Amino acid sequence: MDERTEHYMKGLALFGEGKPIEAIEAYKKALEVSPGWTEAMHGLAMAYMNAGRLDDAIRVGNEIVAIDGNDAFAHTSLSMFYQRKGMIDEAEKEAAKARMISWKEELKKNPDAPPPGPAGSMDVIQ
Repeated sequence: MDERTEHYMKGLALFGEGKPIEAIEAYKKALEVSPGWTEAMHGLAMAYMNAGRLDDAIRVGNEIVAIDGNDAFAHTSLSMFYQRKGMIDEAEKEAAKARMISWKEELKKNPDAPPPGPAGSMDVIQ
């Protein structure tokens, strides 16, 4: 296993053990070895959220989007971070972006896929 993966896996384990502060440090080490590795950045952002560091989580989420604007998970995560900060308009915008990206990906496999519902929609497509 390479060094970046070792640090990343350690971050995952620490996060799973409910140790977000320690996970943050492990993810940062992975990113020192491999800057811009979005998988580690996702872990870092979630660890920041669980440590109550929402501004840092938002910053990292936006960095991921700058690298890959079509990363639906980054937009979903940003929506969660904004929601936890009480920034509902921003949360809804990010959720809508995530739904649209996911729908476009689904259209590649299923050209008849229905468009996403409105924000907060509880509709279930059968």
